[in-house]
Amino acid sequence: MSDWKVWKIVGPKALSLNTQPAPAIPEKPLRVRVTKVFLSGVDASIWRGDLKTRYPIVPGRFAIGIIADETESQLFPKGTRVLLHTFRPRPYTGTEKIDFSEDESVVCGQTQDGFLRDFVYADACDLTPVPDVLSDEKALVAHYVALAKSAVECLGPCKGKQIAVIGANVMGILTSQLLLYLQASPILIDTDPSRLAFARTCGVYCTVPDDENLLNGVANATGGRLASGAIYVIGAYGNDHQIPFAVSAEKSTTVFCGFVPDNEKFSLDLALRKQLTLRFVHSATEFETAFNLLFTRAVDTGAFKAKTIPTDGLETFFATYGEHPEHDVSEVNIVSLI
Repeated sequence: MSDWKVWKIVGPKALSLNTQPAPAIPEKPLRVRVTKVFLSGVDASIWRGDLKTRYPIVPGRFAIGIIADETESQLFPKGTRVLLHTFRPRPYTGTEKIDFSEDESVVCGQTQDGFLRDFVYADACDLTPVPDVLSDEKALVAHYVALAKSAVECLGPCKGKQIAVIGANVMGILTSQLLLYLQASPILIDTDPSRLAFARTCGVYCTVPDDENLLNGVANATGGRLASGAIYVIGAYGNDHQIPFAVSAEKSTTVFCGFVPDNEKFSLDLALRKQLTLRFVHSATEFETAFNLLFTRAVDTGAFKAKTIPTDGLETFFATYGEHPEHDVSEVNIVSLI
């Protein structure tokens, strides 16, 4: 078996292409040929050195692949297209002392190696078959959709409620679409007018800029009230942590959701005064439901532009995207490995 190509970020602003031999005796039974990888802001943050991690690390948190070998699994025969799971339970051998300062789960491409490589070995529990009716581009955002579903569920029944969503990035737009599907009224808030303009092309019509008139804008959207709840999208560039507290009604729920650990300190004074319930969501598991929401267009990615990145253009991508975190939100960056 020939050597595998593996791309690694070996330090801040340093990307390296390596080759390594296939393992003689793999620890996991299913060999997956990685076909497409969705590169996101987290990958760029790691490249810049802004996000704490252990170098070297293989980037790429979201990926689609194909089962490469004949298997005994009826669910994963050779040629099955699969979504590789980003969030996985931290493995315990039963013999090593547990470090309780570490997270209970690992994040591929962030706390352990990701998927920007030719092949990976995986357990069946780390994969979900992708339906034939779903394109690779849609399947690659399934983690976002599953995360949005978990965040919305934290708010309880949403029908008829006006929910503030702070952050008009991919995650925030898909969350707003899901709220519309559930017959809620999302109010999408962001500091960047161009993001809000794009969100309106995605069917999210109630948008409010984060400026000196923010509270008046929310009151106008709600008929003179504050929001019945709020979802703050971690990683949506440039939005203040205090916004969900400011725009939420007393005794409502605020959900912080996203994939990037938010290392900045922020005050809870306003949340305490308003007696808000805070919830935190940072992992996604319900991929079959996410696939169904994408297939039925309850969440619709049609307005997003899939930008294909050749493997020989990876350094240029990181140098461009990595230096400009406020990039065009309408672009979804996909590396094709075959």
